[in-house]
Amino acid sequence: MKLKTNQAIAKRFKRTKTGKIIKRTAGQNHFNTRETGKVGRNKKSDVVMSDTVNRVMRIAMPN
Repeated sequence: MKLKTNQAIAKRFKRTKTGKIIKRTAGQNHFNTRETGKVGRNKKSDVVMSDTVNRVMRIAMPN
């Protein structure tokens, strides 16, 4: 039987070429005008997930 990809996870996370898992920074949707410039810039970059999360993601996203 084939392994199925968890689509809820696949929509939120992406695997890089080297195998790292990255996700979009939280809190970008609204109320961003009150943030400082430094916070706004940091929200634009993606977040690399930890090795523990990588282990879980390999099971959820086999392909």
